[in-house]
Amino acid sequence: MSVREEFDEWATSGKDRGMEDRHWHTAKHVLARMPVEPGDRVVDLGTGSGYALRALRERGIGGGYGLDGAPEMVRNAREYTDDEAVGYLVGDFDSLPFLDDSVDHVFSMESFYYAAEPHTTLSEIRRILKPGGTFYCAVNYFAESESTHAWQGEISVDMTLWSRGEYRQAFRDAGLYVAEQDTVPDREIEIPPASAFPTEDWTSREAMVDRYRTWGTLVTVGVAP
Repeated sequence: MSVREEFDEWATSGKDRGMEDRHWHTAKHVLARMPVEPGDRVVDLGTGSGYALRALRERGIGGGYGLDGAPEMVRNAREYTDDEAVGYLVGDFDSLPFLDDSVDHVFSMESFYYAAEPHTTLSEIRRILKPGGTFYCAVNYFAESESTHAWQGEISVDMTLWSRGEYRQAFRDAGLYVAEQDTVPDREIEIPPASAFPTEDWTSREAMVDRYRTWGTLVTVGVAP
């Protein structure tokens, strides 16, 4: 199954709203860091339900486009959004439909690792960013967060599993300066006491703490020179 087919199915079954609810726990903290100002153009890669752009607009800043490879995701995002400053496009991460030096900021939450050619995607992001523009890349699936590795077995498309260091190096190879990298813990997921484990999803409380509190979401910030 292709990425498009996988996520079209998610969109038609309503999983896009579930993704929004889960990702918001840490995405909101990442979005709050972005230096977006009125008039800035933002591109949200793997936009899903389009919640990130709507959140930025609620702060009275930014505008731009959400891009997704799944037409049904884009259709849903358009239905959920009533704002002329925001548009949604079906597109390929490896050939972004934007001019050189035309975008102020790129955001991506829990989608970069679905890129078929992640190095090409980073080069494309570098191409479209204006000098001084930023790329905020947020992922929960990365090498140090070992409890997330099983996700690959639950989805039919290939996922890129990079370490923190590999993300930094890939950004640099694409011509982006790495301004910062850290993890944002998910403090909203309730973790039961040790006596409640094992659960249906977790073998131990330690494993759940590691996933949500220790690692949470990895954020790598690149800046175009």
